[in-house]
Amino acid sequence: MTITPLRPRTGPNSPGGPSVRLVTPGVQDAAGMLDDNALFRAVVTPYIDEAYRLARWLAGNGTDAEDVVQEASLRAFRAIRTYAGGNPRAWLLSIVRNTAYSWLRKNRPATIVTVDDLEAVELEHVKHDERRDETPEASLIAKVDADQLRAAIENLPAPFRETLVLRDIEGLDYREIAEATEVPIGTVMSRLARARRRLLETLSQDD
Repeated sequence: MTITPLRPRTGPNSPGGPSVRLVTPGVQDAAGMLDDNALFRAVVTPYIDEAYRLARWLAGNGTDAEDVVQEASLRAFRAIRTYAGGNPRAWLLSIVRNTAYSWLRKNRPATIVTVDDLEAVELEHVKHDERRDETPEASLIAKVDADQLRAAIENLPAPFRETLVLRDIEGLDYREIAEATEVPIGTVMSRLARARRRLLETLSQDD
């Protein structure tokens, strides 16, 4: 299997997409199971664009994101037999996320930002529900200039940034984000609320 650096695609056959040798979907091996290439195509390939976008938000630029997704794709292929069903998008994004942080720790350790009191504060927000998405704050964020918004998001601590991107940009639901980031749903809700609050504070200072 050969995987070249991955980029956002504009269509399923776009030349910018992954160069992957895959068998026709549905082809089975002698044991009656999809072979690794076909399983990779069924589980991973449909979400390559989302994988790249998440990697770009975490890595900060397209070139480094391609390196992250390249490595994540190889990890996913090697682990494809461990995929036990469920949500393939969350499974892949979890691999991308972990790969991105490993890459950042190796290449840019200073960019790994954590929040010391994060877990303690999250416990105060576990009773929030998804109706919190429909807030005046969320509506305001949607109207902000794109460049200004991107800069503000990039300045968020990593746990907040990834949660905000997965929810408000990629449209994952709380359960999918919890699976991708390997934290409880209550933590996802808390991080999203705090990310939006910090984002609004930054945007207000810029006005």
